[in-house]
Amino acid sequence: MLCCVNPDCQKPLNPDKNNYCHSCRAELIPLLGGRYRPTQVLSDEGGFGRTYLAKDVHKLNECCVVKQFAPKLQGTGPLTKAVELFKQEASRLQELAEHPQIPTLLAYFEQNSYLFLVQQFIDGQNLLKESETRANYNETEIRQLLLDLLPVLKFIHVRGVIHRDIKPQNIIRRQSDGRLILIDFGASKLLTATVQTKIGTVIGSHGYTALEQMQDGKAYPASDLFSLGATCFHLLTGVRPSQLWIYQGYAWVASWRQHLTSSGRDGISISMELGEVLDKLLQLDIQKRYQSADEVITDLMTPQLAPLSSVPPTILTPTFTATPANKGPVSPKSNNNLKSQLLLGSSILVLGLGGVWYFQSRPHTVSEVPEPISQPIQPQKNVSENSYLPKPFKGHSSDVNSVAFSPDGTTLGSASDDKTIKLWNLTDGQEIRTLEGHSNWIWTIAFSPDSKILASGSADKTIKLWNLETGKLIRTLQGNSDGVTSVAFSPDGKTLASGNASKDMKIKLWNLETGKLIRTLEGHTSGVASVVFSPDGKTLASGSWDKTIKLWNLETGKLIRTLEGNAESILSVAFAPDGVILASGSKDKTIKLWNLKTGKLIHTLKGHHDKVNSVAFLPSVSSNGITLVSGSSDKTIKLWNPVTGKEIRTLETGSGYIYAVAISPDGQTIAGGGSGENILKIWQMIN
Repeated sequence: MLCCVNPDCQKPLNPDKNNYCHSCRAELIPLLGGRYRPTQVLSDEGGFGRTYLAKDVHKLNECCVVKQFAPKLQGTGPLTKAVELFKQEASRLQELAEHPQIPTLLAYFEQNSYLFLVQQFIDGQNLLKESETRANYNETEIRQLLLDLLPVLKFIHVRGVIHRDIKPQNIIRRQSDGRLILIDFGASKLLTATVQTKIGTVIGSHGYTALEQMQDGKAYPASDLFSLGATCFHLLTGVRPSQLWIYQGYAWVASWRQHLTSSGRDGISISMELGEVLDKLLQLDIQKRYQSADEVITDLMTPQLAPLSSVPPTILTPTFTATPANKGPVSPKSNNNLKSQLLLGSSILVLGLGGVWYFQSRPHTVSEVPEPISQPIQPQKNVSENSYLPKPFKGHSSDVNSVAFSPDGTTLGSASDDKTIKLWNLTDGQEIRTLEGHSNWIWTIAFSPDSKILASGSADKTIKLWNLETGKLIRTLQGNSDGVTSVAFSPDGKTLASGNASKDMKIKLWNLETGKLIRTLEGHTSGVASVVFSPDGKTLASGSWDKTIKLWNLETGKLIRTLEGNAESILSVAFAPDGVILASGSKDKTIKLWNLKTGKLIHTLKGHHDKVNSVAFLPSVSSNGITLVSGSSDKTIKLWNPVTGKEIRTLETGSGYIYAVAISPDGQTIAGGGSGENILKIWQMIN
């Protein structure tokens, strides 16, 4: 279905085939901003626009949230101020998206006289819906909620932002890890702003909104804390403050405790200490209320109120952190607790990798692939004194979809939705040059084995070959009926393989000397997301949105076998350096390791909480011994031991999805590209 974005339309859902809305006759917009397809109205903002669920066609129809601004205001002055505040909201969200419990801002644009901002979709249930399907929260759960959300409020308040509309509907429990996510910053504004709403309107929700905010239209950090207290009251008693407010105004605040028993909680009481915290949160006089999130946290962490069970703490730093080596996959809960303990102990952490094993480097053909390795071949020296330190590379203006290191180890390439390719000097981190020529976003890049040519594939249905010494275009390869999602050079540098999106579904092999098509490989039933050559150049692996991996004999063009077992699309495939093992990353949040001789599954690696967009093996055996890296939409990069199938470490990016990962030839640098504020980052090993 396609959603009409006329904010006055009463029946906005339309069949895909419609060009005009069946209800209001407005012209339908298939793609907002050229990429976001609105499919459902999530909420109506009452005269200021609507919020839609949409699909990002650039990212495999990934769900996102599109907020439309269409104010019905009289006069240019109020309209100008409203537009200014909406733009201010976008800039605030861009800054706040550093926090892992605030949705990432993905885009902001104007179209058809409306303003739109696009945010990350949070898969989960808001606390209002959650409370309607379960018993009232107990004291332990209220403490956990406070300790999970108060650091988020501290984060926004120190940046000069007040949420102004905290209530159960605006708190989502993320399904993947149970963390609480604060949404809907549409009412937020700078602490120093003094714009007041017209008489009879207020930014906030009756019952949850502090007195000073309701009367004067002004809000402070303490105003958010009142709303958080009212939210806790609602979840603890099952009574909505908005209902009490209709009949009692603010009188309910002084007698909130009486609802503990009248709501059916006979025999259950809260401690005196938690009661005092809620009393102070719900003070009508702002001077008597808590003034900061830190004050509340201090009272909650007294011995009497120490949490009965651990709460995943919020890390209030945008600096990237790495979890240490461990004996198995780290759960989000234990991982965050460990980080909290380490952060308390030191402001600078240098953590080691511990012992790691690696594969032998002798290449094999598919027919020679041995049985799965049952034990480490050679022990890796202990490198616990080493750690990866992150560094952002800034230059792209939109998502980075692909990253690659030149085989000579001197250059990093990155490709973006902004239609450019950038080449970076790894020695000093400076941009070498920008390659421009594609007419649509660039999906993929790859370096030739001699580091002299770069190939790029784009949604404009072309492949371009670039001379890296001069930055000039060598030639354009055409003939695709859909976007080019993946390119890969053969080890001898004579052949280029390319995969295509859903309307094409083919793999093409190109002669790089002539630019002519050699052969087309057909068999997938949906788009081909990833292609890669085996180290000996005799086999090609392809991963597809049809949930399968196919292995092809490049001499004959025949299919060798199909690997199946994923519940969702395959998004990335990679050969181990010796050609023995193939790794695949999937939308089903897992990585699978395959024995290419038998076609059997060796390991399923679990640990990511969202789709795995990219996997990469070390190009060759190196001193640090790390062999497999994965990047995910859960905003992390994970390092794995492919022999044992165990997770070694997590590199947290701070904000934004990770769409692509690559490892330098010497294994000393990991690059990650994606969305968010720092859309291209590298982690360099230090000794």
